[in-house]
Amino acid sequence: PHKGQVLTDISKFWFEFLDGVVENHLISNDVKAFPSPFCCYPEQLAGRTMLVKKTKVLPVECIVRGYITGSGWKEYQREGTVCGINLPAGLKQCEKLPEVIFTPSTKAELGAHDENIDFSTCVELIGEEAAAFIRDKSIEIFKKASDYAASKGIILADTKFEWGQVDGKIILIDEVLTPDSSRFWPADKYEAGRDQESFDKQFVRNYLEEINFDKSGDGVELPAEIIEKTSAKYIEAYEKLTGKTFEPAE
Repeated sequence: PHKGQVLTDISKFWFEFLDGVVENHLISNDVKAFPSPFCCYPEQLAGRTMLVKKTKVLPVECIVRGYITGSGWKEYQREGTVCGINLPAGLKQCEKLPEVIFTPSTKAELGAHDENIDFSTCVELIGEEAAAFIRDKSIEIFKKASDYAASKGIILADTKFEWGQVDGKIILIDEVLTPDSSRFWPADKYEAGRDQESFDKQFVRNYLEEINFDKSGDGVELPAEIIEKTSAKYIEAYEKLTGKTFEPAE
């Protein structure tokens, strides 16, 4: 419940927060400003939609990691690397990395899985200038957002950015720094060496791992308790980050 609105509201918050750092695709999230016929459906669209600039989406997902967790932790245990990047020996699960790392992936078609790529492959896909721009901007945004989140008692462990081209410029698109695209941990409960409590969809991932969910099979219906707790975590993330009380759209 309320997931669409939470993701929209958090993205809007970050787009405004990052104004002056990078241009983005947001035009408005006020339904009254939408073109016809969309402006005629406020009950269905209010709070959970955005009017955005149409761009040519770059076929690269920009993942930035500040902590070693998830698939990165699994690879590190096997190889001592994360997405092919060598890391110091002896790191613990969920430990802060010595430096923020950029680990891009392909942007797969619907139904397919993204694949991790190195920076040279990123250059082959979109060119050296564009690849350097999205790498550097993704890291800059991550650091700025991480510092802000820390001031609110939240650790930004990792996130994913997407970029598009319009009028000869590369701009930030899609959702930004939401519980769907990021890992947010409560700083006061953080301890390296174990799984972390979180304000994101990792809670659902953990449940699916507990029931040995087959990712290649059909979907599964989540218990009401898992749905309610996930919704509460998303809303808590919104309120902590923005300092506002969440108000469901009418």
